[in-house]
Amino acid sequence: MDNKPFDVHCHLEQKDYDKDRDIFIESLKEKLFGVITCSAHINDLKKSLEIIEKNKNFVYLMAGVHPTYVDKFSDKEVTGFINELIKNKDKLIAIGEIGLDYYWIKDEKLREKQKVWFVRFIELAKKLNKPIVIHSRDAREDTFNILEKHASGMKILLHCYSYSNADEIGRVIKNNWSVSIGPGILKSKSVRKSAKKIPLNLIMLETDSPWFGFGARGTSINVYKVAEKIAEEKRISPEEVIKQTNLNTKKFFCI
Repeated sequence: MDNKPFDVHCHLEQKDYDKDRDIFIESLKEKLFGVITCSAHINDLKKSLEIIEKNKNFVYLMAGVHPTYVDKFSDKEVTGFINELIKNKDKLIAIGEIGLDYYWIKDEKLREKQKVWFVRFIELAKKLNKPIVIHSRDAREDTFNILEKHASGMKILLHCYSYSNADEIGRVIKNNWSVSIGPGILKSKSVRKSAKKIPLNLIMLETDSPWFGFGARGTSINVYKVAEKIAEEKRISPEEVIKQTNLNTKKFFCI
């Protein structure tokens, strides 16, 4: 199966897949080693659990609350959701995506609330002994500082990674954090720079589908395009990228 790539981040519960979800997932099984679906909204957990139940040993589940929903739910609702995650801990492969988003969230009070939620979910992951998958947009410094303070020694995956200056990449490597690279590499010089400089043993493949379809519905099959672009940047073969990123995925998520 090492010749088939793994998509470590997609959103199969999204309405974009409602009309043909089962057929769509079956088509993925022909081309991929597996996928991890990310349930990032409190109301999506039930559907996500149903999806993994139907597709055992192919679709895996991570769950958390996306930081852009910081103004959508009360602390009480988040507590209730955390309790649901604890009840379903054996069905979860990771906690995520969690983190900070300063691109969409400008209000300082809401940004502070994001930080509180972020730490709460880190603590949950510690309790459940799960890896964490991080969303960080325009919030590099605060994200890295929180991870270094509250998540030292944990398995950490920075999703849709794009921070590319020497200091940022240096901190990633020093902390032994993993990164997942998605279709953004096809258009972003920053992502290509990151893919070139970050060691392959810290990289995984993702699509964040149904987004990043560039005019069409995103699909996990696009990990092939991502692998090809990483290979081009590192001057190795796509097969080498797929083989190593699969090894990284299995080790990180204990698959």
